[in-house]
Amino acid sequence: MNGEASAAKRPARWGRVLLKLSGEAFAGSLEHGIDGVTLRAIAEDIVAARREFEVDVAIVVGGGNIWRGMTGAGAGMDRAQADYMGMLATVINALALQDTLEQLDQPTRVQTAIHMAQVAEPYIRRRAIRHLEKGRVVIFAGGTGNPFFTTDTTAALRAVEIDAEVVLKGTHGGTDGIYTADPRRDPSATRLDHVSYLEVLNRGLKVMDATAITLCMDNDLPIVVFDLLGDGNLRALLAGEPVGTLVDAAESGDGGSGTPGGGASV
Repeated sequence: MNGEASAAKRPARWGRVLLKLSGEAFAGSLEHGIDGVTLRAIAEDIVAARREFEVDVAIVVGGGNIWRGMTGAGAGMDRAQADYMGMLATVINALALQDTLEQLDQPTRVQTAIHMAQVAEPYIRRRAIRHLEKGRVVIFAGGTGNPFFTTDTTAALRAVEIDAEVVLKGTHGGTDGIYTADPRRDPSATRLDHVSYLEVLNRGLKVMDATAITLCMDNDLPIVVFDLLGDGNLRALLAGEPVGTLVDAAESGDGGSGTPGGGASV
């Protein structure tokens, strides 16, 4: 747990969390790029959660608002080259989030899987854990440093490495979890409060990619899919309220087929 004075803070449901932010969330209402108003709202929610709860917060950011590797590969670009470009896009988002958090007086460190010492620290597991213990938010950028892996997989990997107790997967399209169908197209779709890892894999739910789900399953690491931009949702989750959809090892008992309210984002 972090080293800050925490007498006035509430115990959180999880002592250390890994928050996965898609790049598209940074764009807000824009088609591409970074929307300052949305970025500020995300940062304020994170800072409010840190001030209210005894919790360590690490973050993995995507880069889809700037560049998507699969899009470049689909246009004929070498897939590895396109993925490296996507990793650089995540660094831009990470630096923007760091700056906004620090404007709100939240100490923050950015660590990248690709070395760029002039702008960020290299990813070092023990250093990241020490930052968290000192009350700093740590943002992981650059994906895993390898092409062909999504930032969802990065989130699962970093969460396991830093001993996080949960992956909080924030969606950005106004959906608040995993649904039996796409709620934006099917008004009869209902939200699933709980599904198992195996149900996600067997039913092809696009919560996170299969590699990320398998890694979480192998390490008994729960995932919560929730509406990132919903007012107070992050704090409600930390308080133990039933927000979004929980993915863990337990069978849900729901036999129907489902699709997520929002697909996995890189």
